[in-house]
Amino acid sequence: ILLDGVDISSVSRGSLRSSIGMVLQDTWLFAGTVYDNIAYGRPDATNEEVMEAARAAYVDRFVATLPDGYDTKVNDGGTNISAGEKQLITIARAVLARPQLLILDEATSSVDTRTEVLIQQAMGQLRRDRTSFIIAHRLSTIRDADVILVMEAGRIVERGSHTELLARHGEYWTMTQA
Repeated sequence: ILLDGVDISSVSRGSLRSSIGMVLQDTWLFAGTVYDNIAYGRPDATNEEVMEAARAAYVDRFVATLPDGYDTKVNDGGTNISAGEKQLITIARAVLARPQLLILDEATSSVDTRTEVLIQQAMGQLRRDRTSFIIAHRLSTIRDADVILVMEAGRIVERGSHTELLARHGEYWTMTQA
């Protein structure tokens, strides 16, 4: 496996891990402030870089409504903020980390439609200039991907762009008709 032309077996585990960013269905936040949870993506980041990542992930929109803004305390696990807000924070964290390879695993599965739109816009920013793997059941999450792999029973049954897959009238097309 090559990552930017480099065989990953020749790279240290730590270096490999630092080049991969993940936004998962089950978000992980720690007890601290909203700011701290974003900054965790890259501890050496400047304040401006953290704020830039927050804006790119639309965190600034909901933080403006919080009484203490970015200094608002987040409970361990983020139980005092919504699922969508937690997801936006984890996206901001990934934006800040600037990974070479991005894995988005069901990143919009547990949010309302309005928040899903924000998350999709943020993910569009995050995916720019990097290889991304998007694991999703919602077709709206993947429709603008360069290549979509349709899997069934653990096997790839179709491959192509949204337009190509629709034109084939195969499994992907069938899913869009549901």
